[in-house]
Amino acid sequence: MELKGKTAIVTGVSRGIGYEVVLQLLDKGVNVVGWGRNRPDLDHPAFYFVSCNIASESSVQEAYQNTKELVGEDIRILVNNAGYGVAGPFEEMDSSDWKGMFDTNVHGIFYASQKVIPNMKKKGEGHIINVCSLAGINGVVNFAGYCGTKHAVKGISHSLYLELRDYGIKVSTIYPGSVQTQFFDDIEGMEANENMMLPEDVATTIVQNLETPPNYFVADVECRPLRPKRNK
Repeated sequence: MELKGKTAIVTGVSRGIGYEVVLQLLDKGVNVVGWGRNRPDLDHPAFYFVSCNIASESSVQEAYQNTKELVGEDIRILVNNAGYGVAGPFEEMDSSDWKGMFDTNVHGIFYASQKVIPNMKKKGEGHIINVCSLAGINGVVNFAGYCGTKHAVKGISHSLYLELRDYGIKVSTIYPGSVQTQFFDDIEGMEANENMMLPEDVATTIVQNLETPPNYFVADVECRPLRPKRNK
C-alpha cells in the first residue's frame, strides 16, 4: 500500500510500540489518529489524539465519532496495539484482572475493527494489524490469562482475514517477544533489559508490513531478540 496521504488509527499510543508506530507513519506522510488513555508528548500537524479506553465499547464509539469529525471516515489503516498483562498463579488471579485483560486485549480489537471495516470494504483497500505476542503461540508460566487473550487474538485475526481478503483488506498479526517497554513495570520479578528488542524495531516491522504491495499479504510475523538474556 502507498502510505502517503492515507489515514490511520493507532491504539495505545502513549508510549512503547504504539508511539513508535505513530512516529514512523507520520514520517511516511500518513495522517494518524492516536487513541489512548494518555496523550503522548507529540506535536505534529498530521497527528490527532483522541481519548479512548479501548476496553469500553461506549468509549470506542465516542472515539470513532470524534475521529470522523477530525479526519473523516476514510480510515485505511488500523493498528490494534493497546493491551496489557497481569501475571500470577492461576488460582490466585483476581477475576477483575482476568476480565480486564480480555476487555482490553480481545474485546478492544472487536470494538475498533468493526468501526473501520465498512469503509475499507467500500474503498476496496485496507489493512488491520493486530499486535499480538509470542504468548499467543506458546504457554507461559503465571501468564494464563494473558496467553489466553493473545491466543484469542491469533484466532480472531486468522478468521477475519479469511472474511476480508476478497474485499482487498489485509489482516496481519505481529507476535513480538520481549520488548523494552513499560509492560514489565508492574510484573514482580521481571524488568525490561538491554537484551530485549527495541520498540522502534518492532514498529519498523509493522510499517514495512503496511507497505507491502496490494496483492501481497503477510499474515503472521514473529519477532524475537536474537540473544536473549538467558542465553548469555
